[in-house]
Amino acid sequence: MNFWYFVGHSLSKLVAKFTCSFRVQNGEKLNDYEGGLVIASNHVSFLDPPFIGSAFKAPIFYFARSTLFEHPLANFILTRVNALPVNQGKPELSVLKKIIALLKEEEKVLIFPEGERSYDGQIKAEGQPGIGMIVTKAGVPVLPVRLFGPEKALPRGGKKLKKHPVTLVVGEPVDLSDIFSNTEITTKERYEKISLRIMEEITKLELVDSRGE
Repeated sequence: MNFWYFVGHSLSKLVAKFTCSFRVQNGEKLNDYEGGLVIASNHVSFLDPPFIGSAFKAPIFYFARSTLFEHPLANFILTRVNALPVNQGKPELSVLKKIIALLKEEEKVLIFPEGERSYDGQIKAEGQPGIGMIVTKAGVPVLPVRLFGPEKALPRGGKKLKKHPVTLVVGEPVDLSDIFSNTEITTKERYEKISLRIMEEITKLELVDSRGE
């Protein structure tokens, strides 16, 4: 963990705890994974990457909108906290290859299958097929997680952070064995089915105690 990631990680933990009473449900599962791991989450707020990252002991990589890197200061910080620029409309093949390489190097990567933040906190039925390609080519486990509350603390379009409880619910690794073993589908269909399965597993995650999220 480099200096800048350590600083960002520490600040994220403080903001998450004292502003949003951040907690992790089933958190004992988060740090059981050695080697490459895709962390697949819903996406409702700019708070999602730092809050999820703060829950992990090890550094994680994540996507950030490419336009954010245009400002020199933002570019300096983002590149040092493991952010990777991506075109939300059409992710470049080079970025996907970079993610696959990181996973094969046993890094952990946070991916939002929906591709963009939700306006109302609701989860889309389907995700982008890019995650299907990444998982297939990297050959690593997929851990579904779901955030409850960030859309109230800092919704899409919001400019001010509000005090509101936030919970990260951690699921079980997604079983994709039946899709991988299916020889009757095309590569494109395999990617789509994997993306759909991952979204289904994220959607299934529920809070034990809502605390108003």
